[in-house]
Amino acid sequence: MHFTAKALLGVIVVAACSTAHAQLTWEKTQINLTPKPGDTEAVAQFKYENKTDKVINIKNVRSSCGCTVASLKKNDVAPGESGEVTATFKIGGRTGVQQKVVTVETDAPNEPVTNLVLQATIAQALEIQPSFVFWEKGEAVKPKKIVVKANKELGIKSIDVTPSTQDFTAKVEKGSAPGEFVISVLPRNTDGLLAATLTIKPDSGPVFYATGRVTGPAAAGR
Repeated sequence: MHFTAKALLGVIVVAACSTAHAQLTWEKTQINLTPKPGDTEAVAQFKYENKTDKVINIKNVRSSCGCTVASLKKNDVAPGESGEVTATFKIGGRTGVQQKVVTVETDAPNEPVTNLVLQATIAQALEIQPSFVFWEKGEAVKPKKIVVKANKELGIKSIDVTPSTQDFTAKVEKGSAPGEFVISVLPRNTDGLLAATLTIKPDSGPVFYATGRVTGPAAAGR
């Protein structure tokens, strides 16, 4: 009886160990990317291998936001088989450090969920200072300037600026440094409240925006 109990315990332990290792082995669970200026997407390939003696089923892959698409070629991973989950991040107008998570669900009992992280550091194509210029009501109608500095890697040679209304005009001149532009913004008048979005379109790369506005009355004594 004592021997039978030990034998049964041994079978349980072996079965538990076999189940405990029934999971995918990932080469990396985080990939850091640095897209080039002007790139429209960043793609990370998360490689895995089934180092167990059991078939593992990938039930689902999903991303943390609509700007990232996750895909794989097959769901069932045989023993000894390798594969990859591809995560494609649509950059759009985003800049700076962007972190997107892809969640992988499998039928592994001990580790059914794995989070994969795509981190992209995106250089800003244009630096716009300031992005907002304003006049107070009754202020003298004089142009105010926005300085635009282009990322050198993009090789931008010109920009086009279009106000959203005829209440403002925008004139573009080249600045003193390569890749630098100066936008002179002028309201039609400052008699009342006005506002316009300035669409800044370089000859390559994404579109950017700035704002011009005539605000409330000037402070007393000005």
